Amino acid sequence: MVVVPEDREAMDGADRRAVYIISVAAELAGVHPQTLRIYERKGLVRPQRTSGNTRRYSEADVDRLRRIQALTQGGVNLAGAKRIMALEEELHRMSTRVAQLEARLEDHAIPMPGQHAGMAIMPLSSVFSPPW
Repeated sequence: MVVVPEDREAMDGADRRAVYIISVAAELAGVHPQTLRIYERKGLVRPQRTSGNTRRYSEADVDRLRRIQALTQGGVNLAGAKRIMALEEELHRMSTRVAQLEARLEDHAIPMPGQHAGMAIMPLSSVFSPPW
């Protein structure tokens, strides 16, 4: 299961609990454990650490690893994958913000100019015809 930005809200706390050790996370994502270390060094994934400094991966981390794999297998390098994923996250944040603002606008409608004076806004072409 690859998590798309729209599905992030659906993830509950259990999906974010870091429970997988590196070998299990690597197997679930279909990569070698050394690849996970490289991804961590490049800043693509940030596993949690135990008090003994052991890496622990959550289901969300595994989904992120699968997304990285899909991008790299599609010909994108790691820097590109990191940028694409950052842009996807930004798009998700902006989409959420736009939805919030639209909801606020629906709750607080803004009257159009001229409505109170008995005037209507009309297209300029309906009252003015150009000379050509």
